[in-house]
Amino acid sequence: MELFEATPAAPLADRMRPRSLDEFVGQEHLLGEGRPLRRYLESGALSSSLLFWGPPGTGKTTLARILAGIVAAEFTAFSAVTSGVKEVRAIVAGARDRLALGGRRTLLFVDEIHRFNKAQQDAFLPHVEDGTIILVGATTENPSFEVNSALLSRSRVFTLRALSEADVLALLRRALADGERGLGALAIEVEDGALELIAASASGDARVALNSLELLAGSLAEAEPRRLSARQAADLLQRRSHLYDKAGEEHYNLISALHKSLRDSDPDASLYWATRMLESGEDPLYVMRRLVRFASEDVGNADPRALQVAVAAMQAVHFLGLPEADTAVAQCVLYLATAPKSNAAYTAVKQAQADVERLPDAPVPLHLRNAPTRLMKELGYGDGYAYAHDDPEGALRQEHFPEAIGRRRYYAPTDRGHEARIREFMAWREARRAAARAAEAPRADAGDADVPRAGEKEEAP
Repeated sequence: MELFEATPAAPLADRMRPRSLDEFVGQEHLLGEGRPLRRYLESGALSSSLLFWGPPGTGKTTLARILAGIVAAEFTAFSAVTSGVKEVRAIVAGARDRLALGGRRTLLFVDEIHRFNKAQQDAFLPHVEDGTIILVGATTENPSFEVNSALLSRSRVFTLRALSEADVLALLRRALADGERGLGALAIEVEDGALELIAASASGDARVALNSLELLAGSLAEAEPRRLSARQAADLLQRRSHLYDKAGEEHYNLISALHKSLRDSDPDASLYWATRMLESGEDPLYVMRRLVRFASEDVGNADPRALQVAVAAMQAVHFLGLPEADTAVAQCVLYLATAPKSNAAYTAVKQAQADVERLPDAPVPLHLRNAPTRLMKELGYGDGYAYAHDDPEGALRQEHFPEAIGRRRYYAPTDRGHEARIREFMAWREARRAAARAAEAPRADAGDADVPRAGEKEEAP
């Protein structure tokens, strides 16, 4: 069978697979005149392995087939989902025989190469390095995380993009007109808007679009005349699936977009990203966990109610589930997006963690220790402690940090929202503290109320 020959019973997407670069649609950033992948493919100089990274239905397999034709190599397809290292060994043995008998090289196309663990990926390395195989891998996951560094360093990575609706429309029209491989023999009349609906529903995936067109064409097989209406297309495409992998890069891309939109106080974009995650099948409790975290990390005490709203919304999601809890999620997202922002709590805890990491066992000052036993009292536990309700000024004079740490200021409230009031209180308290300490040990500079930041020790008065 010829390299690009498809059986009459093959799906339309397989029959319409481009046979040359000139037939290929999309990926202009890689395949336009003078673009890097076109130059590489047309040169025929395969100096390294290739990795095609992109969403489904964007042409990764097709490009590998075209490359095999350009360099006159034997095309061998291999799926990391259904095969293992044993099959790799058999393919390599055949590739060696092919080289020995006629000098023809073998292009090994590994679909979903990220499904192999990093140890299994090592099985390709010696055969790539000695030229036994030309390795072309395809992945929908970020190869920086899913392909081991040794294989990645020996490969050129090309990133494919989801097809535009114009690209998908071009493929649909080509399939309708092609009488040899497509649906041209059916002479289907297409009403305005029908193909546009199919293209829009495909989310840039050519295979999904062609499969939808073939399904619609099958429903018209007994009709006379064969006419495809926008209504028929809409009925078939009532609900489309979304490009989303709850354990993959798109998961992290979307939650990052949600978090950054919230931080930038954009309620509409925030609601879009949250809705998109939920509609794509994300666990709503995962979304709520991230919103609870955001309430503390990015809103904090600028609006103390934000955490209450987020926790209440999480309880509503747990109690109601989707779809009933969608408004609770939306209410929480909109509240957080429009709340005043402060990361002072986040910054403060990071500074405190750094001091704890540096001196994890710094002794608690004796005056702050409890003395429930006689021995502890004899050892000085609790001596000199000033009870704030009895002696407010004394409490201001005493230290609360370990001596080895010295006085620190971790929390620097902003002037936004409720934190403006906290800031005023802290300034008032520091002024009172400075006055109390000055009264106890008068000095020329006793009025200095400056408090050292984290990492700086306060000089003894």
